[in-house]
Amino acid sequence: MSGVEPRGPFVGWSAGENWDMQNERPAPSVAEATSGAATGALPWNVRLLGLASLLNDIASEMIYPLLPTFLITVLGGTTSQLGAVEGVADTTASIVKLWAGGLSDRAGKRKVFVTAGYALAAVSRPLIALATMPWQVLLVRSSDRFGKGIRSAPRDALVADSTDPSIRGRAFGFTRAMDHLGAAIGPLLAFTFLWVWPDHLRPLFLLAAVPGMFVVLLVLFGLSERPIVTRADKDFQLTLRPFDRNFRVYLVALVIFTLGNSSDAFLLVRVGELGVPATQLPLLWCAFHIVKSSGSVLAGQAVDRFGPRLLIYGGWLIYALIYLAFSLATNAIQGWAFFLIYGLFYALTEPAERTLVANLVGAEQKGLAYGWFNFAIGIAALPSSLIFGALYQWYGGSVAFTWSAVLALLAVVVLRTVKRT
Repeated sequence: MSGVEPRGPFVGWSAGENWDMQNERPAPSVAEATSGAATGALPWNVRLLGLASLLNDIASEMIYPLLPTFLITVLGGTTSQLGAVEGVADTTASIVKLWAGGLSDRAGKRKVFVTAGYALAAVSRPLIALATMPWQVLLVRSSDRFGKGIRSAPRDALVADSTDPSIRGRAFGFTRAMDHLGAAIGPLLAFTFLWVWPDHLRPLFLLAAVPGMFVVLLVLFGLSERPIVTRADKDFQLTLRPFDRNFRVYLVALVIFTLGNSSDAFLLVRVGELGVPATQLPLLWCAFHIVKSSGSVLAGQAVDRFGPRLLIYGGWLIYALIYLAFSLATNAIQGWAFFLIYGLFYALTEPAERTLVANLVGAEQKGLAYGWFNFAIGIAALPSSLIFGALYQWYGGSVAFTWSAVLALLAVVVLRTVKRT
């Protein structure tokens, strides 16, 4: 098989010890799997992780937009319980992200964490189909998010390790775009399934296991990594001491913003109140992620050209305006429009926020830095969702959405104190 000439984007690859079984051609060398600086092309690792994100989000988003309806309508839960489920799940993930990111620096390897994280999520996620009580949904979602915690920081660090700084924004933009494309396809599949078999939520949730297992095989056999040349200190410590004031203030801004950035499940509840029927929710979620996917590609290129800060400012300001708009909305058309515009917030901020992390820290601490980045966001997710859920239940949507908008504006002010590097 070594005599077979690769075709398409793989021209010039030579046979080595590893074989790409999916494409029946030699797997890329470590050098080919990383960098991309000479040609400007995205490295193999970035493309493969993008494909893994696409498949994983197909599986995840076949379930997520229907989870509020399932928990509240089928299982008899409340909005406060929904807030607890999402907050605990996200906080669990964030604590694990910090540990996994730092440990991947210490081990000098990322792939094992990425593979294990995807595997745990693939096994856990479909178990929601077996839930009969809200607390069971909490356990399954926490396990799913535990898997996300294991893989997220090492995966982001692996993208940064594999990519030249000159195209880093585009690399993160691509992986986020593929993630959101999968999140658009998943609800579309769910809508088609429910159109043929109405109200059959549990069988649909079980089917989410299929793309999840493909992700595990793809990462296990296709991902390459080079050893981390500059290792972190020998003592494994989850500390902020290696980082300067700029990175720490950036984390403070992220915490403030996240305290007002509750689970998007509440937006699904809100659009339902505005008159969007449950049968349209998968379509709305699909269109929402198409906006996020297409926007992430363009935003990633803009990050490389203009730097990450401008896009973060813009994204957080859009978030504040949209949440204020949701507090004042009165009909389903407005719900659709505001939800789709809300996708621009994700498109602008996700590639920019991750690029800024790499720009602010040293090469030997990327895993730990992404761990702290994800931890800062997630540790605020539990009080965020609990506070938002309580405000929503006790005072109504207008008060809850206004609270989030005010914190977003405050986060912009704090971020402006981070000095340029």
